Amino acid sequence: MDAGSFSSSSVSAGKARSPSRPPLQNVPSRPFLPSMRTSSRNPSSRNNGDRFIPNRSAMDMDMAYYLLTETKKEKGNDLQASPSKVAYRKLLAENLLNNRTRILAFNSKPPAPSQPFFQEADVASTHSVKSGKQRRHIPQAAERTLDAPDIVDDYYLNLLDWGSSNVLSIALGNTVYLWDASNGATSELVTLDEDSGPVTSVSWAPDGQHLAVGLNSSDIQLWDSTSNRLLRTLKGVHGTTTAGMDGTTGGARVGSLAWNNNILTSGGMDGKIVNNDVRIRNHAVHTYRGHQQEVCGLKWSGSGQQLASGGNDNLLHIWDISMASSHPSPGQTQWLHRFSDHMAAVKALAWCPFQSNLLASGGGGMDRCIKFWNTHTGACLNSVDTGSQVCALLWNKNERELLSSHGFTQNQLTLWKYPSMVKITELTGHTSRVLFMAQSPDGCTVASAAGDETLRFWNVFGSPEAPKPAAKSTAPFGGFNLIR
Repeated sequence: MDAGSFSSSSVSAGKARSPSRPPLQNVPSRPFLPSMRTSSRNPSSRNNGDRFIPNRSAMDMDMAYYLLTETKKEKGNDLQASPSKVAYRKLLAENLLNNRTRILAFNSKPPAPSQPFFQEADVASTHSVKSGKQRRHIPQAAERTLDAPDIVDDYYLNLLDWGSSNVLSIALGNTVYLWDASNGATSELVTLDEDSGPVTSVSWAPDGQHLAVGLNSSDIQLWDSTSNRLLRTLKGVHGTTTAGMDGTTGGARVGSLAWNNNILTSGGMDGKIVNNDVRIRNHAVHTYRGHQQEVCGLKWSGSGQQLASGGNDNLLHIWDISMASSHPSPGQTQWLHRFSDHMAAVKALAWCPFQSNLLASGGGGMDRCIKFWNTHTGACLNSVDTGSQVCALLWNKNERELLSSHGFTQNQLTLWKYPSMVKITELTGHTSRVLFMAQSPDGCTVASAAGDETLRFWNVFGSPEAPKPAAKSTAPFGGFNLIR
């Protein structure tokens, strides 16, 4: 298990009051104060001087005087001297003067060029092809930081999502807030009572208008964000679970949600995964059983054919929609693959956007690994020890890169190059574990929320690419529309 679960009683006592400060407000940054020192901080620069200024202590003044006064005489005599005499003088200079012909002495040699200035045309063209486009600049500081008071510091929840309409949703205690990225406006969607809250998961529908809100009471609410209207409540999706030392039972909280067109898949503390068709009255159409503890990670593949689920039982399952059954027979295996390689809870899941059968998964504090899976064959392609708890994973939609967020000790975001898994950069700023990440619709900006009650925005994946103009047709009559 990973540390970070919360007690509903403590939340009800602490979260009932309104936040001590307004949510989603800009956090002022500390002003930059330049140093008042004018002298150089590098001691070597004071001792060694500049390499472009001659150093008197390194000069032989007698030799310099000789070279200055005798050079003209020797040049005049060389015109009348025989070849043998010229050769004798040259040999004498090499042995007696150690071939010292320079008058000025410098501390260091100029740095050698990284590559020759002149290259043959074919070598230059080959180098330009290999280098490709220039490496983009990745800002090391967050471009915006918002206050997120009362965010629940729980590893197993999913409290942040960014919809296709460019509106970000975040759950802070019993309240769900919406932040419009186009104009920075903040609005409150809903505040729940103590019997239903706190909010344990949020997930935008593909249309970017409807939001699913998972609750601690095991219910799921569907909201229309444009009208702030509750459309329906999915009751009793997940069963009861024991809560507390007194043996009392309550609804199994819904810690993870994932959309697949009109199917809303939910994962609960009871270990069940339920496919809910939000269009019909009897919404629970399929149930997957395989986890023994809370389901904390859910992700549908881009094709919508495979579902990845991770749980607090350290298991990772791959489910195929064609194998789903509303009433599975006893002993029937529903999963396509079952992986037990992780040594801690599996929450971080991300399907690769450029290879449909590639899945990345991240383990908790006792595992610390990112693993890559071929979901067609069930093979583990690679495993990388990151050194800290893996909380979330996101793929770059434009480059072969993977972003991970972590906990103790650095609480950083790490950008990896795939498939070499070489670290490109690390982004620091959070002072507590970075539990949640969400990606903007254009795929360039990443929002991260942490237990330090801040929401930070990082321009980690670059600027949006401008659409390329359509190529002109060179075929005859290319400008005319074809009738048939």
